[in-house]
Amino acid sequence: MKTIVLLCDTLRRDHCSPYTQGKPLSQCWGDGAPDWSVETPNMQRLADRGTTFTNAWCGSTPCMPARRDIYTGKYEFLRRGWGPLTDEERDLPRQVSGEPNESITKMMDEGRSISQLITDHFHLWEQGAGNYHMGYTGHEFIRGIESDAYRTDYLEAGSFDCPSPQLMSKNERHYRNMHLLGRSESKDWSAAKTLEAASTWLKRNHQYEDFYLHIDCFPPHEPLDPPEDLLKQFYPKGYDVPDDWRAGWGYATIEDLGFEPQRVKFCQALYAANVVLVDQWLGKFLDTMDELNLWDDTLMVFCTDHGTYNGDHGRLGKLQTHQHDAVGHIPFIVCHPTDGHGQTRDQLVQLVDIYPTVLRAMGKDLPADVKLDGVDLLPVLADENAKTRDYLLAGQFGKSITITDGQWILHQSPVSEDNQPLNWYGYHLSRFMGGYDLGEYDGVSRSCQTDSWPAPTWLSNKQSDINELDNLAMQMPEQLQKMQQVLRQKLIDSDAPAEQLQRLGIA
Repeated sequence: MKTIVLLCDTLRRDHCSPYTQGKPLSQCWGDGAPDWSVETPNMQRLADRGTTFTNAWCGSTPCMPARRDIYTGKYEFLRRGWGPLTDEERDLPRQVSGEPNESITKMMDEGRSISQLITDHFHLWEQGAGNYHMGYTGHEFIRGIESDAYRTDYLEAGSFDCPSPQLMSKNERHYRNMHLLGRSESKDWSAAKTLEAASTWLKRNHQYEDFYLHIDCFPPHEPLDPPEDLLKQFYPKGYDVPDDWRAGWGYATIEDLGFEPQRVKFCQALYAANVVLVDQWLGKFLDTMDELNLWDDTLMVFCTDHGTYNGDHGRLGKLQTHQHDAVGHIPFIVCHPTDGHGQTRDQLVQLVDIYPTVLRAMGKDLPADVKLDGVDLLPVLADENAKTRDYLLAGQFGKSITITDGQWILHQSPVSEDNQPLNWYGYHLSRFMGGYDLGEYDGVSRSCQTDSWPAPTWLSNKQSDINELDNLAMQMPEQLQKMQQVLRQKLIDSDAPAEQLQRLGIA
């Protein structure tokens, strides 16, 4: 079977029509939500053709840890943070295609499958992460977004459009690249180029009996600079705002950012317009699927790595605090040639499930010597009563750890002020995200000193409080203890390092 995974970075579940049925955001979450709705008809096209999972969650966050979950079928956040794939990991494209440095003719003669990466996500190449493309038979990199070190052409100061707070930041690269590349129509934006490149690849490669196509689309991740006509759907003034507003958000509370209500609305509109742009070009990709009659022999997974705060919990941007619903609860739609069309499933699923699902769909063996955290979702597509798991884990390395059964959710914080003990497992240093002070490598791990964690342990009942606005940890000690006991066992079952239990006070 042909397989496609399409990941759109930082896509909020409540900005996807299959999950809101067109309701205004103020009816989806009430804590500072705008009163407009975000129409994504092409995501709805996918849902009508596929199976919409209502209880899908990220695992490891943020961007590259989430991708490692997809590429390995194992949680990264229990052992290390942001980093590259390591030599011993059986990454998904190599499991599909074998080693990539052989002739494609020989691969075909041996009955091996083609794998292709198409992406504008420059982190896959960046120091500290940059080897996620290496296992594919082929890859295509759409250049220029965010701080991609691409164009260096000499420009006079003030000769290109860049919001003033960005001039001294890494995102100056983005606005420089965009100026030099030229943007006048929506087709010039990165999401359009990525999905158009994916459509072109399908037209040239659909004749293969099977293949694995991985599309990693960086938008709607910031920078938040959508075409103005889309922005005006949500903010009629468009970019007629103070220059510093156009820089979008930072990862902080609205209070700490000092943003007035209108500026928050503008940020929310920027993000919504980015989502609409992605949906428009998703539609053109789906048109290609229709044109080539690929639905009859193709499994397609549509997902994100995580969401982001957009005014809820008084915050903008991801990270900062627990992985509450806005960040951890994600869109996840799977289209199978015959099973689950137009249906929903409420089983607990995660990004680690993509690994075994793709391999099973393609008739490939799972690695026999690797204990996976992911489960094959093909049985769930065929049978609404099939099981996945009773509880799932999520988290960011060195921060709180989340466990949920879909109703109750616990974000367990470290109990010691210095967030110890904590070890970073692996020989590669953390080169991208700050806050980790790593000791000497002992052949297995490095001791890790990290910032203290500011958020208290948090317990919510998602049936009555889907956005997790009320912390019941102090009010319901018995339920808290039950969830902590389940968390302890789940960590043991996942072969988490023993110090994780100590750090969280549940050893």
